Amino acid sequence: TQISQVPIQAISDHLLVRNSFKRFETEQALRMSVEADINGLRRVLDELTLSRTDLELQIEGLKEELAFLKKNHEEEMSALSGQLSGKVSVEIDSAPGIDLTKILADMRDQYELLAEKNRRDAEAWYTSKSEELSREVAVSTEQLQTSKTEITELRRTVQNLEIELQSQLSMKAALEGTLADTEARYGAQLCQIQSLISNIEAQLMEVRSDMERQNNEYKMLMDIKTRLEQEIATYRQLLEGQDLHPHGGGGSLRLEKTVFIWHVLELL
Repeated sequence: TQISQVPIQAISDHLLVRNSFKRFETEQALRMSVEADINGLRRVLDELTLSRTDLELQIEGLKEELAFLKKNHEEEMSALSGQLSGKVSVEIDSAPGIDLTKILADMRDQYELLAEKNRRDAEAWYTSKSEELSREVAVSTEQLQTSKTEITELRRTVQNLEIELQSQLSMKAALEGTLADTEARYGAQLCQIQSLISNIEAQLMEVRSDMERQNNEYKMLMDIKTRLEQEIATYRQLLEGQDLHPHGGGGSLRLEKTVFIWHVLELL
């Protein structure tokens, strides 16, 4: 059981380390992707900032242009008033019978209407441009705020990923240390088990040798037993033959007994 648990535990630790390393690689790739998104949003933020600055410059330019138009309009009004005054003087001197007051009033009314129309057109154009620029600035500001929010969220995500990455690195280091300790411990146990197996194999060889020796001794003893049984049977036959002839050959019988006993001792 200990022998089977050694590779299973080592494989389990190895798989755990490999899975942790794969998770580390995945989170590192995700972190790189998030950093790329942050860099892209930073570029968008820079572009929006430049666009906003450009729009603000355009608004300032429009304000300056409107002020210039107002000033130019006032100068044209002053010049036209001077021209009208001179013309009225000339006409009074040359044609005393004409109603110059009415003509002057009509011309003033026409000029005021024209000036009012030009003023309304300029104000409408300025208002339209200002509203358009304000909308663009509002959209840019909203996009800028959205980008800032996204960057903040991405930074938070990056921080969380960095924390998780450090945790995974610590876990990976701990698992590698555990794996090294496990390999060292089970390696020592494996050496002990291999030494035990070698000792058992040596003992088995010794037992086999003893069994072979005992088997040979048993065969030898069985052979001796068989030979003794044969000798005993022969001796019994001799005794039975002696019983049939009790009065002769007593010395010969004792000699045969003595030979038989020495023969048995030699076999033992």
